[in-house]
Amino acid sequence: MKLNEIKDNEGSSKSRKRVGRGIGSGKGKTGGRGVKGQKARSGVAINGFEGGQMPIYRRLPKRGFNNIFASDFVIVSLDRVQKAIDAGKLDAKATVDAAALKAAGVIRREKDGVRILADGELKAKVAFEVAGASKPAIEKIEKAGGSVKLLVAAAEAAE
Repeated sequence: MKLNEIKDNEGSSKSRKRVGRGIGSGKGKTGGRGVKGQKARSGVAINGFEGGQMPIYRRLPKRGFNNIFASDFVIVSLDRVQKAIDAGKLDAKATVDAAALKAAGVIRREKDGVRILADGELKAKVAFEVAGASKPAIEKIEKAGGSVKLLVAAAEAAE
């Protein structure tokens, strides 16, 4: 194969549609834009405008508020941790923290920290160092012989 013999696969690239090039093309005159008015012109982006009618985002009631300071934790169940240990991705003897869970592929990103929930059973003796854990999760971890060190509680106590 030579450089002058390289070509695209058949049908991989289509030629662009040339609009507004006469009645015979099937896309002439208005060029697929309908007829007249603001939207027939170029450079129009009126998102959410409903022609003077009260827009839907104003008709619907608003409730509550969005707390921009709220912590967004990654939720991990004990079952997922146990599966990672069984698969050999997590070392039960080492401290399990957000970085270890990310390296093992249990979580994608750390966000504001990891919170452990009590779904499933934990057989291994694991030392956790996480942002949060539910009471039943802490009980299950301690029952299996492990320990939990909460990072968020320590940060709040320091303030």
